[in-house]
Amino acid sequence: MTYKNPKPTVDGIIFKESQILLIQRKNPPFKGCWALPGGFIEYGEACEQAVKREIYEETGYVTSIASLLGVYSDPERDPRGHTISVVYLLTIESGELNAGDDAASAKFFKLDQLPELAFDHADIIADAQKKRR
Repeated sequence: MTYKNPKPTVDGIIFKESQILLIQRKNPPFKGCWALPGGFIEYGEACEQAVKREIYEETGYVTSIASLLGVYSDPERDPRGHTISVVYLLTIESGELNAGDDAASAKFFKLDQLPELAFDHADIIADAQKKRR
């Protein structure tokens, strides 16, 4: 018997006053679009480790987890196949903003001037703003 399971991912949200950190995707799907920093969890890695690793690789920031925002599991959220994303709110501990790994660029955007977003990240950001209020 073969099992076809969803792939686990993580995404991180970093607010700075009325801005949010986004990365511009270097690779498909959504190449060139903006997204929350994040990615696939590696085998043997905890979600909490994965989100901090992904944020560091894509933005240059060392972070700590402030809280869990939620889990996003719509089977249609990623055109590559069914993924489940565990999304965290993070705080910057150190580092300098520097796009790396799968990110072509990384920058803060005003929450009222967001670009077109990849995946279901507009919905995730809306949920994060509700939690923040």
